Amino acid sequence: MKYPYLLLVGATLFWAGNVVLSKAISTEIPPISLAFWRWSTAFVVIAGFGWKKVIQDWDSIRSNLPILLPLSLLGITAFNTMIYLALQTTTALNSLLLQSFQPVVVAVLSYFFLKDRLGKWQVLGIVISLLGTLVLVAKGDISSLSGTDFNQGDLWIIAAVACYATYTVLLKFRPAMHPLSFLMVTFFLGTLMLLPFYLWEHTYAEPIVWNSAVWMTIAYLGIFPSFISYLFFNEAVRKVGANTAGLFTHLIPLFGSLMAILFLGETFYTFHAVGISLTFSGIYLVIRNKISPRKKKQLQ
Repeated sequence: MKYPYLLLVGATLFWAGNVVLSKAISTEIPPISLAFWRWSTAFVVIAGFGWKKVIQDWDSIRSNLPILLPLSLLGITAFNTMIYLALQTTTALNSLLLQSFQPVVVAVLSYFFLKDRLGKWQVLGIVISLLGTLVLVAKGDISSLSGTDFNQGDLWIIAAVACYATYTVLLKFRPAMHPLSFLMVTFFLGTLMLLPFYLWEHTYAEPIVWNSAVWMTIAYLGIFPSFISYLFFNEAVRKVGANTAGLFTHLIPLFGSLMAILFLGETFYTFHAVGISLTFSGIYLVIRNKISPRKKKQLQ
């Protein structure tokens, strides 16, 4: 796929919708059930496109299960399930605040496990982008974050961030196979690992309140933040690396704020402009100082 930065923008846009919608229906469907039906839907959708590729790549799939299994566990089974569990007891503010540190965690893991060093301009870009994210999350008053109360749900967020940061770094070792094959296999394995937890929750937790809003949300989650976003993100990581791709997760609260303005009638304030400007400035600084003109042509 061409234009990896546009792929990252698209992926984070759909992930922002995931945060908004999953929080909205959190009282109607238990968290593990939401994750299970999301990934089951994603698997059914991608099966229609990818089953022939899986057959072609079958030998590679079998020989690379030692890396496919942890990738499925971290990126599919664990990450979103932990986010959904966290949203049962924590606030959207805490969730966005803690997830904003994901690029930092990716950078640290990349340094220790891949020896991927960041230059001073990349570090500065990450700091500026992080500051922009904090401005958006805190609605312009960063000092208010010092009074934030943390709870058990926030531990789920921290664990989720660690899982997805590790997933992002491990994509470096993704087997040589078609992108659709890779997604279909990881979706299947991730959903399979979720199954016993879903059955437990289905037995002991509150039942799902099936209605049109739940059906539509699961359809959206299965197609856009799952199939499309993961296809976009994985391909972008392959082309620009874990550190740069991870930085784009700072766009999630930015897009979430814009969605609230466009669809919920919230007002556009000065802090929105400041946060957006800082976030994009930091990302631009990293991109500009990471890639040579020759490499830019190769990426396109």
